[in-house]
Amino acid sequence: MQIRPDDIAAMRLALSEAAHAATAGEVPIGAVVLDADGAVIGVGRNEREATHDPTAHAEVVALRAAAKHQGSWRLAGATLVVTLEPCPMCAGAAWLARVDRIVFGAWNDEYGAAGSLWDVLRDGRLNHRPEVVSGVLADECAEVLSTFFARRRTGE
Repeated sequence: MQIRPDDIAAMRLALSEAAHAATAGEVPIGAVVLDADGAVIGVGRNEREATHDPTAHAEVVALRAAAKHQGSWRLAGATLVVTLEPCPMCAGAAWLARVDRIVFGAWNDEYGAAGSLWDVLRDGRLNHRPEVVSGVLADECAEVLSTFFARRRTGE
């Protein structure tokens, strides 16, 4: 598990997407997909409220954009960078897309599927197991979520 320089820059972009999501009333999660050379090929933020789509999580939005950019659903060599540990659906989508690496910031104690509640991505029964890197800018990623939910509880 090695943090690369591109991971930090991509996480900052994902944090920016999370901030945009919060402004739109969405749970502030952002995601970025990098190709094997570290170039951004997909960006996403939560869009469930705006699209009325339960699958419009930041990771899925970013993976869709990356697949469209590449002209293929196979994203071999890619890295998915996300502000919060992926849920089972998003971990499954990343696995099915064949991304090589998943990098996340904050742990997801309620729905996490990359090492907290479940470890879907490193299940030995799978034919493809991406590298998982956790804790990248974790405090910043957690703060965005904490602030959002604190404001929601107080009605701001």
